[in-house]
Parts: sequence; structure tokens; C-alpha cells
Amino acid sequence: MGSIEVRNSLLSKKLKRTETRLLIIDDNQLRYNQILEIFAQQEHQVHAILLDDLKAFEKQLNLPWDIVIFGRAYDLKIEQTLSLIHASAQPSLPILLLEPDDYNPEQYQTYILKGLYDVVSLKVPENFYISIIRSLSYSRLVQAEHRLLTELEAAQTQAQSLVAESHKAVAILQEGIHLKANTEYAHLFGFNSEDDLIGVPILDILQPEDLGQFKLRFKRISQGQFEQARFEIRTQNPMVKNNPLHVEFLPSGNDDEIQLNIECESLNAIATPSIASTTSSSEKASSINTALQHINRHLTNHPANSNALILFSLNNCPNEVFQTDWRGTKAYFSNIASFIKEQVNVPIYQIETALYVGLIQAESQAVLNSLLIGLNGLQKPQLLVTENYTFPLHLKLGYYELNQQIVDEADFEQILSKAFSLALPVLNNPSIDSDIGLATDKITMSIELDLLQELRQKLETGDIHLKYQQLYDKQDQFTHTYEVIGGFIHNNQWINLMDLNDLKEDHELSAQLDRWVLVEACKQLHNFITQYPKAKLIINLNPHILLNDRKLSELVAKLLTIIGSKQAHPLILQFSEQALQQNLSQAQGLIASLRQHGAEISIRNFGDSLYSDSILDQIDTQYLSFHSKLAKMLGSDKEMAVLQEKILHFIAEKPVEILLTELNDMSLFANAWNVEARFLQGNYFQKKLDRLTDVQDQ
Repeated sequence: MGSIEVRNSLLSKKLKRTETRLLIIDDNQLRYNQILEIFAQQEHQVHAILLDDLKAFEKQLNLPWDIVIFGRAYDLKIEQTLSLIHASAQPSLPILLLEPDDYNPEQYQTYILKGLYDVVSLKVPENFYISIIRSLSYSRLVQAEHRLLTELEAAQTQAQSLVAESHKAVAILQEGIHLKANTEYAHLFGFNSEDDLIGVPILDILQPEDLGQFKLRFKRISQGQFEQARFEIRTQNPMVKNNPLHVEFLPSGNDDEIQLNIECESLNAIATPSIASTTSSSEKASSINTALQHINRHLTNHPANSNALILFSLNNCPNEVFQTDWRGTKAYFSNIASFIKEQVNVPIYQIETALYVGLIQAESQAVLNSLLIGLNGLQKPQLLVTENYTFPLHLKLGYYELNQQIVDEADFEQILSKAFSLALPVLNNPSIDSDIGLATDKITMSIELDLLQELRQKLETGDIHLKYQQLYDKQDQFTHTYEVIGGFIHNNQWINLMDLNDLKEDHELSAQLDRWVLVEACKQLHNFITQYPKAKLIINLNPHILLNDRKLSELVAKLLTIIGSKQAHPLILQFSEQALQQNLSQAQGLIASLRQHGAEISIRNFGDSLYSDSILDQIDTQYLSFHSKLAKMLGSDKEMAVLQEKILHFIAEKPVEILLTELNDMSLFANAWNVEARFLQGNYFQKKLDRLTDVQDQ
């Protein structure tokens, strides 16, 4: 037999020319050595690290890697590893699982759906090598794509900024035909409008004296050869007064489009001034141009069926911003962008002082409308926290739907003007606001507190805030479950309605507030299930609505109808353990009624009292949200074992789902996999936000 020629490019030498960065999670040094030996036999350069504990993994995750191989670890599970990598700076990093001893091929799809790149075995080294080369090739492609897009975006932004600053004549060509042009380009060749150039061949405009030489150059440029794309031509076009023309062809970012820049001495004299030339601020022109190019680039690289430009501006500026020192004032304006980015989770660009623009994209018009409606909560008065101060922040939002790229700065200015005046759409579903009023006996108050007076006013104006925080479901079944808390801003501080002792003095107001929270949260859920049909809410309530509102069950039934979810139980009402314990006999029947009307029940701050077992035995609950003190037990191995015993004890008493709270750092979040709690909550996964959004919504 003759020799077999290797035709698979993955097995060529190109992947061997660069060092492979390999992070191996395993407690077996022999397997680690075997993996390195496989690489060595194929003449691969490898930089590898072996670890088997969370702390070392947390440290190494800050560094760039090509592949992660997971075998077995002391205090790391594959599910932990996946979730931590997906929340890192390299969320697309391929993860290979070494076949466990009890591995069954039927588990393969389950592992892949969890986020693994592949399941591999060292039993056949040749097959292992091919699998790992495939993953390495994928990893390098992802890295190259990210790097090239970043470089291309930077280059295009720089090129377009230079165009704006030098007022070059610019046109976009497709197969030698004009698609777009700016005002300078149109005036250079004697046209009154840029639209007059659309569809006109480039040769009819440039009319080069040396036609053959120009055709040869342009053919090479059209094939992507831009090495000699900057040159001079003499034109026979009678509208051009000065020869020669200095032309430069550039890639536009779209595969089939080319950008043409022209500069000539007479251009500035004949061109109509652009926005950049008429403004008194070059920084403004640069900011607008940068935002324009970024948005257009994003539309090109990440096309979507529906797109909208979102404009963020200050509704008003609080006086206290200017009554602090210079650093405080500066911090206020510089932190506005950070606040917006945290809330909307899309790229945000500053175009003027306290004026920002972002791009919202969706797969359909219905989903886009849902996203826009969900942004309304950001228009309520907010708090902006800086290093030394907390300031009020009141934003105004507007939008404009885009069906194509933005032509130029003049077009962008018009779009921004329209966005500034166009209010966000609001939820158009059956109104139930009239049901918010409490249907119960009035309770006369002899003492009126200032804080409660303010709270009544905020309730009347609908100025109560809802905060949402997404939970992590270890079973990946209810990935869009959110806890909801109500609150308000008082003296530049956020006040949680669940922590407000003053409400104990006014049961009627407390119940009215909770009705408002319940209704508003369900409206938002009704809107959100357009994007995520399996979404659920865990809504925190005070006990007074349970104990004093005789029509609560009817309201819940009506809300479930309006939500319109296909899920069996999209609404979970959460009450504190202490409140239920103090009113146990009354609460039993009321909660049973809520269950009959379709709601599920959760108990918060659970498990840290002598009454926990008794409450669990007597209350028909489906969820237990553990007290934050218990989550802190994840910080040590000894206390973690105690926490596991406690969890197993409660699960044995009743088939409930356990929720661990305030897992605000990587260690606590990762250690939670070592206990049998199903749902994890904390800032490491998602912070509390003013709108419902998926943590992976980018």
C-alpha cells in the first residue's frame, strides 16, 4: 500500500506553531502526564496547569486559556466549572469532560446541553488527540473572530473619524455601483443631493483619463486586494475643478461593499458644512461619529430582524450634584453610563454630556416591543451611587426603530432628534389598577409618621420601585425565575418594603403597597413571557396582605389569567418565616386558599429559628429561601457539612425546593454545588435590577 496523504487541515502544522494554553482540572497526576505526552508525541508546544480545587481555579480563570479539560476535583463539579466559566471573561471557552468511571453514552446529549464542548476518553489516545484538536481549532477561531472584530471596529472607527475630521468626500460602492454618499461627495461632482448618486456606476462619476489602468486597479480592489488602493487619478468630469483627485478605497466592513474616500484642495471650498464642521465642539462631533460607526458596525456584524436605537438623557439634574466638591460632580456624570450599562446590558455610547445611546435588537417585532416596554422602569427616579456620595438620578428614555444602517451624521442627528421625542411603548393589556385598593376593614391610625405619609404619596403616584434578581437553577429547567422586591427612595436611600418596620403600624397601607407590587410585577411578567415563556416570579410580600385582604385569592386568580403563562405555576408568593410563625393558625387556611387559586408559596429567611420544623410541617409551601446567615456557612468545609445536613433534613420532611441567597462572590456561588440546594441567588450571577432581563441577554 502506498502512503496515505493527510488532507484534514485540522491535523496540519498550523495549530502547532502557537503554544496551546491548557487548563486541566484533575486530581490524577498520571492522567495529566498522559495528556501532555499525547501533545508531545504530536510536537505540540503546551503550557499546562493542573489543579483540583476551587481557589486555584478562581485564580487561573483570570488568565487566557485555549481549552479546559475536566477530570475530577476535590471541591469542583463539572456543573460548577461550567457556570463559573460562562460568567467569566471567556464564556465561549471549550470545556472537555474526561469520561467518568460511571459514564453512559446515553448521557452524552445531556452533557452537551449543559454547555460542554465534548466528552472525551484517554483509552484511545489517537481519538483523544483528534477531539482535542477539534476543540483547539474552535477555540482559536473564536479568539480570532473576537480579535479581528475588535481590530476591524477600531480601524473602521479611526478611518471614519479621520473622514469626519478632514471632511473627505465619501461613497459606499457595491459591484462598482453607488449605494450611499455624503454631502461632500455629491457636491464635488455637481449633484444637489446624495440620493441622486444612488445606482450610478463609479466610472460615470470618476471618468478617469486612463480608463484601462483604473479598471485594472479597481478589479484588484473588488477582489479584496487593498495593498495599492490609495492613488491619484485625473478625471474628465467637467464638474470637478481641480485635478488630480486623491482617492483611497477601503473595506467597508461588509464583504460586498467598498468605501471610497476622496480629498482634493477645492473640497472644503465647495462642500456644504457637515455637523462636524459647524459644531463648536470637536469632541461632540467625534463622539457622535464614534457612536454612529459602532452602531453601524454592530448592525453589520450582528444582524437582527428588529432593531431600535435607545436614547438616554437626564430628565432633570439634582441641585445637590453641584453642591458637593468637584470630584463628586465629576463622579456623578461619569457614572451615569455605568448605571445604564448595568441595567440594559447592551453597548452604550456617549454622544454628549449626560446623553447616551444604545442599540436594542430582537428576533421579532413582538420581542422588540417587549424589550422596549421593559425599559420603562428605568424612567422612575433612581439612585446613583459613587465612591463618596449617593445622588438622585432621573432618566428620560426615547427610541427610534432602525430598518437599515445609519447613512451619515446628519441622518444620525435626525434619528436622535426623533428618538428624543418618541416615548417608549407601554403595556397594553387589560387594566386591573382599580383592584389595587384594599378590600378590608379600615384601621384607624392615631399616630401618623412622616415616612408613611411620603410612602402614601409615592403609592398614589405609582412611584414604588420593583427590583428583580434572576436565580440560577441547577437543574436548568426554570432558568428564568426571578425574585421581586418592592421599595422606594427616601432621603437618597433605597428602602426595602420588607425591611420597613413602620408598616407594622399601618396594616392597611402595607397591604395596599403589596397589592401594587403584586399587580405591577404581574404586568411585567405578562410582558416578559413574550421573550421567555417559562419565566416565573417569586414576589416578596409582607404578612398584612395575607392576613387582612379578604380578596387576595381572587386577585391572584385574576392576575394568573392576565399573565397568560403556559406554565402551571408562574406566580410564587413569598412570606417571611417569622410572620407566618406569629400568625400560624390564621395563615394556614389563607395560604391553602392561595394554593387553590393557582399560586405557589415560598418562605423566606427560613431555617434559622427553633420554629422552622413546625412551620414547614403546617404550611403548604413549595419553596424555602434560606436565611442569609445559612448561605455564609458555605465559607468553610465544616459549616458546609452542617448546612448540607440541614438541607437534607428539610427535604426529607417535605419535597421542597431550597433557595440559597446572597451568594455574592465566586467562592460562595461555586461552593453551593456541594449542597443539595436547587436555586442559587446572588450578585455573582446577577445583581438586583430595575427590569426583567436574562443574565445572558447581550
